[in-house]
Amino acid sequence: MPFPPDFLWGAATSSYQIEGAVNEDGRGQSIWDTFSHTLGKVEHGDTGDVADDHYHRWADDVALMADLGLRAYRFSIAWPRLFPEGGTTLNERGLAFYDRLVDRLLERGIRPAATLFHWDLPQALQDRGGWVNRDTVEAFAHHANTCFEKLGDRVPIWITQNEPWVIAVLGYLRGIHAPGHENLQEMLDVSHHLLLSHGRAVQAYRSSGRNGQIGITLNLFATYPKTDTDADRAAVIGSDGYTNRRFLDPLFLGTYPDDTRAVFAAAGADALAAVRDGDLATIATPSDFLGVNYYNRRVVSASDEEFGWKVEPAADPGINTSDLGWEITPWGLYDLLTRLKRDYPPLPLYVTENGISLDDRIGPDGAVDDPRRIEYLRAHFEATERAIADGVDLRGYFVWSLLDNFEWAMGYGPRFGLVYVDYANDQRRIPKASAHWYADVIRSNGRG
Repeated sequence: MPFPPDFLWGAATSSYQIEGAVNEDGRGQSIWDTFSHTLGKVEHGDTGDVADDHYHRWADDVALMADLGLRAYRFSIAWPRLFPEGGTTLNERGLAFYDRLVDRLLERGIRPAATLFHWDLPQALQDRGGWVNRDTVEAFAHHANTCFEKLGDRVPIWITQNEPWVIAVLGYLRGIHAPGHENLQEMLDVSHHLLLSHGRAVQAYRSSGRNGQIGITLNLFATYPKTDTDADRAAVIGSDGYTNRRFLDPLFLGTYPDDTRAVFAAAGADALAAVRDGDLATIATPSDFLGVNYYNRRVVSASDEEFGWKVEPAADPGINTSDLGWEITPWGLYDLLTRLKRDYPPLPLYVTENGISLDDRIGPDGAVDDPRRIEYLRAHFEATERAIADGVDLRGYFVWSLLDNFEWAMGYGPRFGLVYVDYANDQRRIPKASAHWYADVIRSNGRG
């Protein structure tokens, strides 16, 4: 595979999903602590109180990464560990954890890629309105600037926000994720404030004098019509605006798409209600890269429901699926990457998440054999190879995830990890067959 010699093969995690230790060393409560402890919000009543106990096992986990030969590791910094009350008083004990982690990664030759916000908003900020409140943008800018000041001499890659669409839609419109609201206008205001906070963080990074890279990670969908009709093709345009262009356009074109604004206006909401003079210029502050999270495609058809389309959950019975029922569609990743090259200004890309959930089990020999994950990753790496060959400037690939972990509202049922976590037996780590295969891919720079 024609991957560049300095291609970053990595794996990804996030703070609330793996760290645990939610009440240790001065960490404040997050909205996910509150949400997961609310009856009926998470499968089986699971919480991230312990998660993978990474807060205590971080050194062993870094050793695992080194054994796999990871060139980079994407993790997130828990905002409530650094600022328990969401203000400006830094919790030095929380910072010390990330200091140790970053130093050890560098000692083992692993490049740190830090995400500033991966959904665990301090509950204290939520109590003051959360992302609906514009003041949270400034609180985030302070959090970001502190991270740059304290860690920026050693962290070369920064991601501002992870999947603002998920935060806004699942957290503020569908009520599936924390904080569990269901309000269209809130969703639109939150979307804008998340993008604005990204722009403020990029500006802070530029002012910091650091010479690394900074960008944002979006979950993007290659979207297709259910049938080859005018109505379904129009549904694709509408759905693409809702999931993709509503974030890509302000970031890289400096404007919100008119057609999407009209869709929300017809539903009684104003997509520009939270926009002030200068906001779009701030959001469009040039980034160094775009992170792309991709799991599956999106198939839609025209509908009288809500915004004029509906997602087809089982679009093609001939396509294999994960154990969550998600279609396995690697060609969608190729289409998505080449679409970004075609429709937006030139910008380096990273695949910042891609992976599959399987019902992994420990075999009689104590090993975890997961050939379907190997085939999933192989197919997506091949799609990436094609995209690079066709001119896409892709710099790295972070498999989701390093470890089995707390998968938000789905709890601990889904297993996405390259490494099996045996929750019932002292959290022992067992690298799966896919981990060993991925190590070969990394050693051969894509020829595993």
